[in-house]
Amino acid sequence: MSASRHGSTRLVGVALVLLSVLGFGAMPIFARFAYADGVDLSTLLFLRFALAGVVMAAITRLGGWRWPQGRDLWLLIGMGAIGYVGQAFCYFAALRYATAGLTALLLYLYPAIVTVFSALLWRRRLSPARLAAVAAALIGAALAVGDGLAGSPLGFVLGVGAAVIYSGYILVGERVSASGPIAGASVVMLSAALVYGAIVAVQGPAWPRTGGGWLAVAAIVLLSTALAIAAFLAAMARLGAADASTVSTLEPVVTMLLAAIFLGETIGTRQMLGAAIILIAVTVLTRLREPAPAS
Repeated sequence: MSASRHGSTRLVGVALVLLSVLGFGAMPIFARFAYADGVDLSTLLFLRFALAGVVMAAITRLGGWRWPQGRDLWLLIGMGAIGYVGQAFCYFAALRYATAGLTALLLYLYPAIVTVFSALLWRRRLSPARLAAVAAALIGAALAVGDGLAGSPLGFVLGVGAAVIYSGYILVGERVSASGPIAGASVVMLSAALVYGAIVAVQGPAWPRTGGGWLAVAAIVLLSTALAIAAFLAAMARLGAADASTVSTLEPVVTMLLAAIFLGETIGTRQMLGAAIILIAVTVLTRLREPAPAS
């Protein structure tokens, strides 16, 4: 691949991650409005994955894209039913035993985990510049999530567990993204929806009470799930799992900015510094070449 074509491919990949980051980063804002309208966590997650899965499946059918088959199909089912469900369970359970700041920071260990295991599994070289970018992104995320990094050992284990499970989801996703991001995202979401549907059936649903609540759910479904997941899977096909994960550390920055705009939350000097460090790391990664396999 020529240098100009390689650079163009990476820029498209970064743009796709940024699109994904915007969707994921806005989700806590939409969720706040949904919770205020009476929706509980299990119902919200069921609606999120079920409705987004139906939308993406319809797009797949109308677009004439081929559905994943064989090994790829089962891997994608596992990504949804085990990866997304397990990660969400560990993350929200960790919030009971650790502060939100520590839980978020532990989750953002996943770019480093993905980078290391991507090098070990796919034999990719880790250049000093790429390692420095990953380290900088982690430091920036630590600053961006704010103060209050405290918790019990169980909270720490659950937080790390969320990062490890999400890392596995991303690494598997890189291997099956060739099946197509739209069809692949449909399988992932519908598989997660089956699990959360069973949970809601046992616990009982808590639906939105007003049109505003349903509007918040619709935003989560379309922007923070269907669009965000499909864009991230497409980005991995261009950047690889490691670099796509590192660029996605912009997510807490997006959440921070949107919370300031729509919820009136303040942004401190520490958070601004963290955002600047992450932006520098992302800029460095954008200019790097795809790592070559190790000999």
